[in-house]
Amino acid sequence: MALTSSPELGDLAARLDRPIVLVGLMGAGKSTVGRKLADMLGVEFVDVDHEIEAAANLTVGEIFERFGEPHFRDGERRVFARLIGESQGRGMVIAAGGGAFSDAGTRALIVERAIAVWLDSDDATLAERATRRDTRPLLRDGDPEAKLAELRAKRRADYGVAPIWVKSGRGAHHRVAIDIARSLEMWIERWIG
Repeated sequence: MALTSSPELGDLAARLDRPIVLVGLMGAGKSTVGRKLADMLGVEFVDVDHEIEAAANLTVGEIFERFGEPHFRDGERRVFARLIGESQGRGMVIAAGGGAFSDAGTRALIVERAIAVWLDSDDATLAERATRRDTRPLLRDGDPEAKLAELRAKRRADYGVAPIWVKSGRGAHHRVAIDIARSLEMWIERWIG
């Protein structure tokens, strides 16, 4: 299937019985590409960080600062459980925070009940994108590109658990969304039939 027309994308969306969760480092384009993918498929898009911020009435940075990363990861896991539960039997695109898939409990939940897609990019592109706004608590001190390279090395094995890997570069986000749709079609054919 070429996956370039609305009927073909609609057929793919109709075959989704679980959410698609985009994982990867900050700056990989999970939110931007996720919105485009959801629009293409005609399904709902949710950004987990925005859901957490709305529930806590605090920014991610404020949650990290006031309560620490373990508290944030616990809340993040609960948000994933709720979203995945709400989306069973239908398609949805969920953008995960950069560290979500490194939490063993969250990763197990996603792998068991969703389709994880590792959206990957080179360190320079990640750093350029991730530093456009000062909202990344893990990048506030030091060289962002070096920190992202360190995070990549630390999280590579976790991200590698995702059954689908798609490269996101400096090109059009629409192209990346199409690449994900094609990869999803192949995954569904192989595993679901």
